[in-house]
Amino acid sequence: MLAEDKKTYRCEHSVALVKEATLRAVVGDWVALELSESHDKAIIKEILPRETQLVRKDPTEQALSQVLAANFDRVLIAQPLNDINIRRLERELVLAHETGVAVSVILTKADLAATEEEQAVVFEQVQSLVTNEEVLVISTEDAQSIEAVRSLVPAGEIAVMIGKSGVGKSSLINLLVGFEVQKTADVRSVDGKGRHTTVSREMIQIPEGGYIIDMPGVRGLGLWDADFGIETAFFDIEELARDCRFRDCKHESEPGCAVRAAVERADVAESRLKSYRALKKETASVQDRREEAQRLRTRTGHPRTRRFLDE
Repeated sequence: MLAEDKKTYRCEHSVALVKEATLRAVVGDWVALELSESHDKAIIKEILPRETQLVRKDPTEQALSQVLAANFDRVLIAQPLNDINIRRLERELVLAHETGVAVSVILTKADLAATEEEQAVVFEQVQSLVTNEEVLVISTEDAQSIEAVRSLVPAGEIAVMIGKSGVGKSSLINLLVGFEVQKTADVRSVDGKGRHTTVSREMIQIPEGGYIIDMPGVRGLGLWDADFGIETAFFDIEELARDCRFRDCKHESEPGCAVRAAVERADVAESRLKSYRALKKETASVQDRREEAQRLRTRTGHPRTRRFLDE
């Protein structure tokens, strides 16, 4: 952990924090440390209130959340231009918007795209999914594209970069820093995909710039409290839904559904509406489980039902 005196300390949580089992320090957290000459680690006595946090549903639990990073100013979503995954991008946009900070989409590996026309098609496809987010196409051969990413993380600010393993996050960070700070695996010539190399969450400083939190490739992006994120990421469907005849329209077979009408006109892709409905159903299901766990906690006071419920 990097302290205000610019020294790095190995740390562990205090006994009180461990016993409470409600909060753990994550990358980006500000904490109060206690140093002792008789102990080889600094003790985290307090975790200060977080201004922002990136949260997903704990992949090992039904009704617990997992905070991945805290106190950042922007989320950078990395997706490979030569192998874009629109359904995953939609989910990443939901989680990113739920944080309340600025969001940018970084399309990596542009040099592996077959043609400029292919790049343009993917760029327009991604641009159609976003509102005010900046969409950048980068290539290791284009220094200006790297500088465009650098400008998103000025001095005094922190960005967190998310994306699946092998999309080029570590390579991009090395280019931003100017030397290799993150190990990268060889890219397969067959499909241009790399292998997972980043194994821990780490905050890296960009020379004359801010910090980037490099996340390990996250496979599971379960939604936690994502209503706002869905509303923002699916702005087009949410806006159409205002004209539906029924306020509780599910956009399935109800009469007077403005969203279904847009799908029939080909203004909205059927796959996008299907994704929207699936994500709405998922977050509603998680909310039901949270409420059930809250009732169980109230009845039993069992510590396993208390962890993270109020984050």
